[in-house]
Formats: sequence, structure tokens, C-alpha cells
Amino acid sequence: MSEEDAPYRPIGSARTQVEEAGRPLAGKRLALVTGGHRRLGGVISAALARAGHSLAIHGSHDTRLDSHLALALEEAGTEWDGFVVDFTDPEQAEELIANVAARFGRPPDILVNGAAIFGQDRLENVTAHDLMQHFAVNCAAPTLLTKAFATVPAGAGDRCIINLLDQRIDHPHADQLAYTLSKLALAGLTRTTAASLAPRVRVNAVAPGLTIATPDYTDEQIGRLEELMPLGRLPQAEQIAQAVLYLVEANAVTGQTLYVDGGAHLQSYDRDFMHLCR
Repeated sequence: MSEEDAPYRPIGSARTQVEEAGRPLAGKRLALVTGGHRRLGGVISAALARAGHSLAIHGSHDTRLDSHLALALEEAGTEWDGFVVDFTDPEQAEELIANVAARFGRPPDILVNGAAIFGQDRLENVTAHDLMQHFAVNCAAPTLLTKAFATVPAGAGDRCIINLLDQRIDHPHADQLAYTLSKLALAGLTRTTAASLAPRVRVNAVAPGLTIATPDYTDEQIGRLEELMPLGRLPQAEQIAQAVLYLVEANAVTGQTLYVDGGAHLQSYDRDFMHLCR
């Protein structure tokens, strides 16, 4: 299941806000956010828009915007455009950077690798297809995007990549095996490329805890899960977005992972949160 397949309120199709194709966006940094039109990706995109950045918003099947994001783009007068690329064919990801550069007249300054899929497999039932599909979307596509981002001709100035991980990487459990392995690989990519791309590109990560609950959770369950967190609360989507904004501006920081999870990464849980406190 893709994070983009969870329920949402669509608000039409993507609208081009670039005044003139190929015209540089003077005085603004351009951010490419994968999976940036909905759910947590949409909250991150909205925060970047409010911070004054122009946006290239990616979706795997469409770029219909969550209503709050559409409103934020309108209120901020954000220059933006949408790009549809299916990362199950990760070779297409490498072309996305060039397509964004052609549309905006410049390559992106900021790359947020947020697109992801997740399933409910475990070792006893995981398939080769599960493993390969999760790796393609959750690690291979970000790797090729990182490659293209780092090699495209770009001007002077701070350029950065932020990868969206998961708090479970510190204490993996047996649920959602293909997803977990792919996020562990993405964490490895973060550390590797932070070293190899410095000083030209900074690479950091944000590792959220349970943030936007799906319909699998009840309100009562969420309340009990909050009590399991060391801080006694779960993170809000806006707090994840604030961590991304910090890393965008923190030009002396690279190779770091910020856990925004109520302290969940400090503890080990036997199962995925959806199976606990029922």
C-alpha cells in the first residue's frame, strides 16, 4: 500500500504556477518534494511554501493536492508545478531532476525524499516482489534522485537533501519487513552520501514516529499509544515539517538523523504500532 493511497480530500488537479516555463525563479530556493501532494508530504510542502520556497511537487500517480496544501500555496503565492513519476520503475526517478530543471529553468536547491510504500508482510510471507518493489520506491528511487541532484550543473549556494526515514530503524520489529529493510537501506544512503557529497551537498534525514494515523487505528488506541511514548505524546505532522525546515536552513549540519517520534526510538516494541493497545 502506498502512503498516497490512504484516504484524503482531493482538490482538483495540479496547477502550474510558474509564470513562464524556463524562467529562473529569482531570489527563491526551489524544493522538490517527492510524495509532496498529500498526507505528511503535503504538510511538508505547505511548510516549505510558507517559508518562501518554490515547489516541484511529485506524486506517483497524480498530483491532486490535499485541501490544506492547495490553500497554503494560494495564500503564499507559491510558484509551483506538479510532476507524476511512478517510482516502481526507479530509472524514471533519475529523469525527474532534469524535468524539474527544464520546467523551472534551474535545478532544485532542496530535495526531500518523502515518497514511500509500505505493506504488512513478515518473514513468513514476504515475497521477492514485495522486497524488490519496496526497495525500488523507498531506496533505489531516492538513490537515483540523489545521484541526479548531485551531478546536475548548479550554481553556488547551499544545496541539501532530506530523507524521510522511520523511528523503527533503531529497534526494528518483524512487521512490515520489506518496508523496514528499505528504510534501513535509506538510512545507510543518508550516511554514505553525507560523507561523499560534502561540501557540495548536505544530506540529512528525519525519522518520524506514528504521525498521521490511518483508519486502522481507533481514537482509543491512539490515546493508549501516546502513553507508551517516553514523552507521553505522539508527534504532529507540523513538527515533522519543522524538522525538515530546520535541516533545510542548517548549513553547518550534515549526516544527521532527527527523530521526531515522542521518544519512540529509545524503546523496543514487539509489533508495529497498529497491532498494539487494541
